[in-house]
Amino acid sequence: MNPSASRRPRRTPVLMAGAVAALLVGVSACGTSDDSSDTSGSPSAASEGAFPAKVATKFGEVTVDKQPKRIVALGWGDAETVLALGGQPVGASDWLPFGGEGVGPWAKGMYDKAPELIGTMEPEFEKIASLQPDLILDTKSSGDQTRYDTLKKIAPTVGVPKDGDQYKISWEQQTTMIAAAMGVPERGKELIAETEKKFETAAKAHPEFKDAAIVLGSRTSEGYGAYVGGTGRVDFVERLGFTNSPAVEAKAGEGFSVSISKENLELLDADLTVMTPIGIPATDISNDPLYKAVPSVKAGNSLIFDDQIISQAFATDSVLSVSYALEKVVPLFAEKVKK
Repeated sequence: MNPSASRRPRRTPVLMAGAVAALLVGVSACGTSDDSSDTSGSPSAASEGAFPAKVATKFGEVTVDKQPKRIVALGWGDAETVLALGGQPVGASDWLPFGGEGVGPWAKGMYDKAPELIGTMEPEFEKIASLQPDLILDTKSSGDQTRYDTLKKIAPTVGVPKDGDQYKISWEQQTTMIAAAMGVPERGKELIAETEKKFETAAKAHPEFKDAAIVLGSRTSEGYGAYVGGTGRVDFVERLGFTNSPAVEAKAGEGFSVSISKENLELLDADLTVMTPIGIPATDISNDPLYKAVPSVKAGNSLIFDDQIISQAFATDSVLSVSYALEKVVPLFAEKVKK
């Protein structure tokens, strides 16, 4: 995903519900502590990093004076990013939720010791303080001022970037910010370059994707919707050459998705229609006569993510998960897009 400077400033959660939903924030209060003697959260990269590190955020520039050894990663995908950069969070939030260590199978086995799991919308600030962090990451978050003000009383906190409210941060920008805070900016650049190369290779292998219109839709218990430009899902497919449906984009407002009534399901029509069930069985989509009447669906140019892991990889949008999603999703797209 391109850095937020090139993204449209529109996002208030509309579609995310159930396992991939709940994106509002609650707050509490607590104190502060520090422990520089425990190295359990330190990166495995060289102990001498780029310090003092300065990271620009919505809340101003944050300075990290020395290499963090006890990192608490609260933002969506922050913990996976720390792991990818060689770190070991002592605390982390499990947004989807995966359970266990709080990360997807693409990050399996990367923890030396499971982290303390922290709440997502309502993180337990006292628990965070008890972990004695020397760095808190909340880069992919709501951007709530009170949440940030509370966290920074515990430890230096790298919050959302400018224009990054409501989780609108790309995996590249997330990786760049966290790598800087950890003192391993060059490793961050390497990871980004490696991942971008994977996208380029996939796009080159599938020229049929270029300029093909795509709809990334979802259905919850409340109805249908589709994601608009500037979101991780849409950025993912645009990197492969697809164009997000102009009809959907024309309906875009402040949210990162648009609701679609049953009377207007023709908005789901495109060269490729991709649907994700959220909190409902996939059959609620596949068996819906109105959905089956959508031209692209009738023509066989559609697919439903009924595999939860693939859906979660597609939704997580971290530097680790996008590589997994490329491996699993690109062949599915290729089966449905006519050459």
